[in-house]
Amino acid sequence: MEISRRSALIGGAAAVPLLLTGSGPAQAAAWKLKWSPQANKDGLGAFEGVEDDRAGSHPGTKHIYVSGNDYRFDMHTRDRDTSTDRQRNEVRGMKAGGQNLEIDNGETWKWTYSMFIPSSLKSTTSFTHIMQTKMPGLGSAPVTVMSLRRTGGVQKIEFKITEGNVLVGEVNLEPLHNKWIDTEVEIKVGNGTGRVRWVVREGGRTVLDATKNNVDTWLDDRLRPKWGIYRSLGDTSGALQNCYLLLRNLKAYKFE
Repeated sequence: MEISRRSALIGGAAAVPLLLTGSGPAQAAAWKLKWSPQANKDGLGAFEGVEDDRAGSHPGTKHIYVSGNDYRFDMHTRDRDTSTDRQRNEVRGMKAGGQNLEIDNGETWKWTYSMFIPSSLKSTTSFTHIMQTKMPGLGSAPVTVMSLRRTGGVQKIEFKITEGNVLVGEVNLEPLHNKWIDTEVEIKVGNGTGRVRWVVREGGRTVLDATKNNVDTWLDDRLRPKWGIYRSLGDTSGALQNCYLLLRNLKAYKFE
C-alpha cells in the first residue's frame, strides 16, 4: 500500500480490466457512454452542483446559464469568490437519471466536448482554469487542470497533472480564440499508475494529441470533473476583463 505524497492519504491503484466476463463468453472492454446532457433539455440539472457567485459579490446577476443549446459561464472583473484573491463560476460533477456519476480508483473515463473561448478570455500569468478534476470536499488540490496560462508572454492553453506539476501538453491559444474547438480528456485513475491523454482539434484538424503515463491521478475519494472559469486576480499582464466561456456537446464515457 502506497501513501499519497500529495495528501498523505491512503490510496491504492487497481488495473482496468481488458476483458469483462459475465454469464456468457468473455467480452472485450469498450467505451460506454454514461453522460450526454443537452443544455436546452437538461439545463443545469445535468451537474451535481453549481457554484455561481457563491460569495454573493454580484447580486442579481446570473453567471452560469443555458444559452440556446450551450452552457454559458460569464465572469466580470467585479466578481469575487469566497477567497477574495480569486474568481470562480463553475459547475461540478455529472448527474444522469437523477444519480451522481462517481469516478473511482482504477477506472478509466473520457470526456469529449466543444468549447468557444472568446478573445476576451485570455491566458494569465497566474492560474486561470477552465476544467478541473478534483475530489469532493473543501481544501483539496485539483488532480488535473486545463488552464489558460501565459508563458514567456505567449498565451497558451495547457493541461497539467497537479502531483509532480506534470505538463501533458500545451498549444498557442490565440489561433483558437473565437472559434469552436473540440477537446478530449482521457484519465485512467491511479495512484502513480494513472494515465492522461489530452486531444485538441479545430476545424477537423488535430492540433494536439499528448499522453502521459504512470502519473498520479488519485487522491483519496472519488474524482469529480468541474467546468467553468476559475482564475486568480494575481495576473500581472493586464489580461483580466469581462469575459465568458461556452460549452456544448458534453459527453462522458467509461471504459468497461
